[in-house]
Amino acid sequence: MTSQSQGIQQLLQAEKRAKDKLEEAKKRKGKRLRQAKEEAIAEIDQYKLQRENEFRRIQSTILGSQGNLAVKVDEQTATKIQSLNSSYAQRHESVIVDLLGLIQDIKPEIHINYRGTV
Repeated sequence: MTSQSQGIQQLLQAEKRAKDKLEEAKKRKGKRLRQAKEEAIAEIDQYKLQRENEFRRIQSTILGSQGNLAVKVDEQTATKIQSLNSSYAQRHESVIVDLLGLIQDIKPEIHINYRGTV
């Protein structure tokens, strides 16, 4: 009987050691998963920062060139306005004289389709 009780005791101890090893393995697995998650988050943050820096660089390049284009467009607009104002100043007097001449020199004529009453 003692050999049976010793065998049972050995089985119980082996079962306890196996259970302890399983718990330890579960703890290690959980620890590895947390570590992998933290590493993944760190890697994602680093990639996100890299992409944001790239975006800002490209954005500043594009917006910088748009700012230069806006200045060029403003300069061209000012030049065009100045040109139109000088053209107006040169020609407005002659245009007014021509219009007044057309209005004042009316030559009445009978229309070709007019049929007089007979």
